[in-house]
Parts: sequence; structure tokens; C-alpha cells
Amino acid sequence: MRRYAAPGALLLAVTAAVLGIHYGLQSHSAKPPPVTTFAPQPRLHPKRPASTVRYVRVEHGDSFSSIAARTHTTVAALERLNPGVSTTSLRVGQEIRVN
Repeated sequence: MRRYAAPGALLLAVTAAVLGIHYGLQSHSAKPPPVTTFAPQPRLHPKRPASTVRYVRVEHGDSFSSIAARTHTTVAALERLNPGVSTTSLRVGQEIRVN
């Protein structure tokens, strides 16, 4: 026990001295922290609502023109949104992107 008491006391004394010096120097030389206020920054770009992608399922007798009329869009827009879909061979149950 005596074997550890002296090194432990020395370590405690050095730690106390270092902390005392540190806090003593800090309190005399440190300036008070500046007061910061956070004002809201104006947005450069207004946030746009996220557009949701919509699909319709092809029913019996549907064509691009009937789907366009039903979804209030154009055949050209449907062709642009569905490049891999043949306008002449739609299948029942096939999903077509409309926006």
C-alpha cells in the first residue's frame, strides 16, 4: 500500500497544480465569449413541393389518347414519359406513367 501512496499523491498534486494554473490563466486572459444571435436567413430559392410520380393501369380498350384525356395531359407528354412503351400495343394491366 505504501508503495502506491507516494506516486498517487504526486500524481494528484501535479494534476491539481496543472488544473489550477490552467483555470487561473484562462480567467485572466480570456475574453468573454461574443454574444451571437441567429437571425433567420432569407431563402434564395423557394422550396418547391415534391412532385409525386403517378401511374395509371391500362384497362381494356385504352389507348394513349384515351389515357391522355382521362388524366388531363397530352399524348406527346405520355410518349415522352414512357419511352419504352409502344403506343399501338398496350397491354391490359400495364402501368403507364402520367406525370
